[in-house]
Amino acid sequence: MEFPRPVAGVVFDMDGLLIDTEVIWRDVQLAEAEAQGLDLPMTVIQSMIGLPWQVNRRQLRDHFGPDFDVEAYVQATVRRHDAVCEAGVALKTGVIELLDLLDELGLPRAIATSSDREVVDFRLAPIGLLTRFHAVVANEDCTRGKPHPEPYLNAARAMGLDPAHCLALEDSHNGVRSAAAAGMMTVMVPDLLPPTDEIGSLCVAVAETLHHVRDALLATSSR
Repeated sequence: MEFPRPVAGVVFDMDGLLIDTEVIWRDVQLAEAEAQGLDLPMTVIQSMIGLPWQVNRRQLRDHFGPDFDVEAYVQATVRRHDAVCEAGVALKTGVIELLDLLDELGLPRAIATSSDREVVDFRLAPIGLLTRFHAVVANEDCTRGKPHPEPYLNAARAMGLDPAHCLALEDSHNGVRSAAAAGMMTVMVPDLLPPTDEIGSLCVAVAETLHHVRDALLATSSR
């Protein structure tokens, strides 16, 4: 893995990239749909990955019909999700090692997520991750969420960096589209979604884990 420009900072997605929560969202949505006797295809769930809830509400209503009680479904799903997460949320492979390297290299880092700020705090503060980032751009910090570039542009602005010299790390298709549109060097670390030809063309690389991103940054820094 090689980067076309020097890396001045790194922007991370959260769900599915830092913490292993996308699989939880998938499972609780399937469970709630089954409890309500609803047919929720996996393709619909996959299309919602990486998007803010205001967009996903529209997608659910498009699928189930205009009379569907989206709010009741969303709140029930969130309750299921929070109940699972109360037992603890697993970190994705390589998170700590990559953050330790960024500390050594003195590189700033930010989070650009479709989740609300309250969710970011609730998920990351108890496991000591929140203080390891210099900025957080959450759902309410943007007027246009992913796949629009605004979340990543705001993250670069918060770090005082040119987006072209930022490395963006994403697990979702919509996140990759957002980061690439912002002009960042984008690496996909797949979680629930494999890269497509389109997504691959938007990335400088596809990495199996964050360990591979760390190795690439370490190699770059030692030149």
